Amino acid sequence: MSSGKLLEPAELEDLVVNLTLASDGVESYLDDDTITEVAARLKDALPANLLDVLTDPQGEKIYKQQLLEFVGQHQALLIELDSSIKTRLQELSDKFEQGTQRVLEGQEQGTQKILAAIREEAVERSLDKLKQLPPPPSDFVGRKEEREELLQAARRGGVAISGLHGMGGIGKTALALKLAADLKAEYPDAQIFLDMKGVSAKPVTPADAMWHVITSFHLEAKRPDTGDAESESERHVREAEHLKPLYLSLLEGQRALLFYDNVKDESQGAPLRPPAGCLMIVTSRRHLALSGMYDKHLEKMLPADARDLLCNIEPRLAERADEVAELLDYLPMALRPAASLLKKQRALNPADLLRRLADRKRRLELTDPETNMSVEASLGLSYESLGDDLRRRWRALAVFPDTFDVIAAAALWGTDFDEAKDCLAELEEYSLLEWNEADERFSLHDLARDFADARLSDEEREAAQRAHAGHYAPVLALANDLYEQGHAGINQGLAVFTLEQINIEAGQAWAAIKAEQDEEAATLCLSYANSSYVLHLRQHPRDFIRWQEAGLRAARKLGDREREGIHLGNLGLAYARLGEVRKAIEHHQQALRISREIGDKQGEGNHLGNSGVAYARLGEREKALELVEAALKIFEEIESPNADAARQLLETLRGAE
Repeated sequence: MSSGKLLEPAELEDLVVNLTLASDGVESYLDDDTITEVAARLKDALPANLLDVLTDPQGEKIYKQQLLEFVGQHQALLIELDSSIKTRLQELSDKFEQGTQRVLEGQEQGTQKILAAIREEAVERSLDKLKQLPPPPSDFVGRKEEREELLQAARRGGVAISGLHGMGGIGKTALALKLAADLKAEYPDAQIFLDMKGVSAKPVTPADAMWHVITSFHLEAKRPDTGDAESESERHVREAEHLKPLYLSLLEGQRALLFYDNVKDESQGAPLRPPAGCLMIVTSRRHLALSGMYDKHLEKMLPADARDLLCNIEPRLAERADEVAELLDYLPMALRPAASLLKKQRALNPADLLRRLADRKRRLELTDPETNMSVEASLGLSYESLGDDLRRRWRALAVFPDTFDVIAAAALWGTDFDEAKDCLAELEEYSLLEWNEADERFSLHDLARDFADARLSDEEREAAQRAHAGHYAPVLALANDLYEQGHAGINQGLAVFTLEQINIEAGQAWAAIKAEQDEEAATLCLSYANSSYVLHLRQHPRDFIRWQEAGLRAARKLGDREREGIHLGNLGLAYARLGEVRKAIEHHQQALRISREIGDKQGEGNHLGNSGVAYARLGEREKALELVEAALKIFEEIESPNADAARQLLETLRGAE
């Protein structure tokens, strides 16, 4: 294009665009000296009002005229600018394509390096896939006897199955992990761990567990399709049957340790039995009857071990560790967070901790830092595994403050012996009850009792406490009757009372509280106070007085004058034991009046004689002789066996002249 030729409209439009680009500073982006210089010269020559005229009604005409004049004056520069910009844009386009290609090539090389690293890591992870054991808790202490026992059982040869069962939070997994750590060197081919989620809503199926083991050995394995089944449970059974040969063949000849934690029941654990040469460790909240398994029921920690655990976590607990351990009933799941709380909160002292733990709700809220599970949540998993009726029955057991037998549970539930025994056995399988084989008695862990009691409705608690009190009043009467028989019956009666004392006291306490408004409770309260012989021997006088006063109130409520007189007389004897002789005489005299009112000759003679003994202790011998002589006369009249004792007392009093 020559310098004298006018531009075509399309070419003119391109030049204006290029000129606009130049005026917007795009030449700096194009990075070309020629373009920068030409654009600067053109911008200086560009009429300042070229764009402003467009606002005028005649703007387009004026715009075109001025633009033509500008192009005519600077056509050569505009053509040069246009050519330079197009050339530069092409150069940049070529460079961009070349750069993009280099980037893509670099990305490909980087991707290959990443893939190679992933493959290398995958190989390493495939080896690690056979080393799955978590470490035992860093603060693990104690369980020395249990560890030694389980180690010996695991080393007996053949296929070894070690099973640990116990309540949630008792430390089953921690001990099992410690056992696995002790044994893993003897099983170098594989150490596989799997949480079977036995207390969850969706436990791991045996087929899933087998597949976990299979893919631990062979990452690339493809799970086979076993076809359709009528139900999901049938599909799981069919799949387990299909996978079992592969599962066993992979483990055959291997020194493999298989750790199945939190197994629900036999149907989940039995299909996973490995071939000889392997070790299978199983933990469960239930007692499992697996063929060839060495079963160990894990109980709460020994006091010394519990103390060590607390002090290892927080040395400041040293002087109060025994109190904390006892309050939490030696449950590791509660001990660990209690000590950790004190460790974290430096402003908290051991006395503060003990005060807080006295609150049942706070005890249940303690959360194990290892598992991030609270005591309440752990117990809740077992509790939710029960059916509605079994839950109701387990809740009711919270009214037992101590150990109990099958007969007591049957009375509490209002069922027969065999049904009660079956229910208790099932609860023990879920590790919600402790069983002492030596004395054939059951018990609730203290925190389990807290959990169960918190879920009792007011109506349930009232009914359970009533049944509990109703059962132990006759138990106390039995102990008293045996004691009264003399000879061997004395020890038998005292043994019964000693065994059931805590439950008896709880039953009496409920009856005493309810007696004023509840006739049945008043009757029970009266019954508890009637067993005076064994109570007189075993109770402190102040406790004996408290029981007799409750019996006295109940007798008055029920209008039982005979029992009212008996309890007044018993109170007189108790005060005499304490040396409060005047108070003793006062009660004997009240009892004497009642006996005379109702015509109770035996009671009248007893109260006269006891009054005489009291006066003798005051040194009032003549008054004492008068009363004892009157008592003897009545005893001889009714031919009471107490006559001999009255005669001996008279001889003693007369001999003191």
